[in-house]
Order: sequence, then C-alpha cells, then structure tokens
Amino acid sequence: MRQPQAIFKALVKTYPEADCELDFESPFQLLVATVLSAQCTDKRVNFVSHRLFKKFGTPKKLAGADIAVVEEMIHSLGFFRVKAQNIKALSQKLLQDFDGEVPSNIHDLVTLPGVGRKTANVVLGHAFGIPGITVDTHFGRLSRRFGWSNSQDPVVVERDVSVLFPEKDWTDLSQLLIWHGRRICHSRKPACGACPLARLCPSVGIGEMDRVKALALVKSDEDFR
Repeated sequence: MRQPQAIFKALVKTYPEADCELDFESPFQLLVATVLSAQCTDKRVNFVSHRLFKKFGTPKKLAGADIAVVEEMIHSLGFFRVKAQNIKALSQKLLQDFDGEVPSNIHDLVTLPGVGRKTANVVLGHAFGIPGITVDTHFGRLSRRFGWSNSQDPVVVERDVSVLFPEKDWTDLSQLLIWHGRRICHSRKPACGACPLARLCPSVGIGEMDRVKALALVKSDEDFR
C-alpha cells in the first residue's frame, strides 16, 4: 500500500476548493438533496432542488405536500416515486420524532426513510462539521484502486479507510476522492496519463496512459455545476 497521507496531500493540492457540490441553505435541504442525488448527478439535483425548496423548503412544508406535486417536481431525477415518498416520509418523521430538526448524529439520521450511512455522513460533515466518511461509488472505487480496502461493502470500506486517516480529515478526504473520481479516475476508463497521482497509485496503467488522449477524458468543474 502506498502511503495514504501522500495521496491525501496530492489530492488537496489538486483540488484546493473541493467541497460539497449540492446546493443547500440548511441541514434539512442538504438531507433532502442528498436523498435525491441517488443515481443522479448533483448538477441535475441542484437544478430541480432550487424549485423544490422554493415551495417546500422546510420539514413542515414538505411533510404536508401533495405527493403528486412532489413527484412532478422531481420527475427528471429518476426513481422519482420512491424519492418523493422518502423525502415526504422523512419530513414527517423529523416533525414527529425530532421537533422538526435534523439530528446531528448518525444513529438518529439512519432511522429516517431513505437515509443510509452515506447520506448521513454527507449531512454530518457538511451541515454540522462532524467528520464522517462518505462511501459512494467513487470513494469505494478509488479506495480499492489505492489499495486501502478490498471490499465492495461500503460499511467495510468505511471501516478500513477510517483507520488510515485522522478523524479530522474524514470529510475532506471523502470530498476529495469524490471529486477525483468524477473528474479523472473514472470507472470504465480512468485518465491515468493525466493523473497527478500517477506516481503514487498502485493501479496506474489500468486506464489511458497516453497524455494527450488522457487529457481528453478529464472532466472540468463546469461539468458538475
């Protein structure tokens, strides 16, 4: 295994402005946006959520919303019926069990409909400043490519990686791996020849090594905003 800290430092240097790419103005809005982001791009979620939150920006408003109206508003995100049910139900549960406030601990967050550890850690890290490791498809893929974990199980990956880094870095690490996975270290054809981590990565060479061709595969920040 190459030194995890060296990879972390290289990622920080490459993506100094890495942050959550979902737009939100409250923990509730981030919670809903993260649930909506499943199998969908953050860019698309932001486009839809601006309209959604203008009408239903609080747990009380969304809990009382007509489900058909919510479905129509989020239709373009995919799996819209399940997502509409989840965000309405989690809003109701927030009102019933948490006085309308998003809880700031993972134990309570994962009791909400549609909320697993990944979503909970996004909310903890970016809405409350509580460190958490967000194992989405990008984080899991890169963790395996870097040799940090051999597991396909997100919970196991989270456990394996958590012991390699100080807790204070967990949220930043999560965002950095997500950014790198979206922009360079793609699933099917990573741009190895244009990767700033090439000298550190044990998986270098699995993707395009020609620098010119690799650069053509790299996505820019504008692709996600």
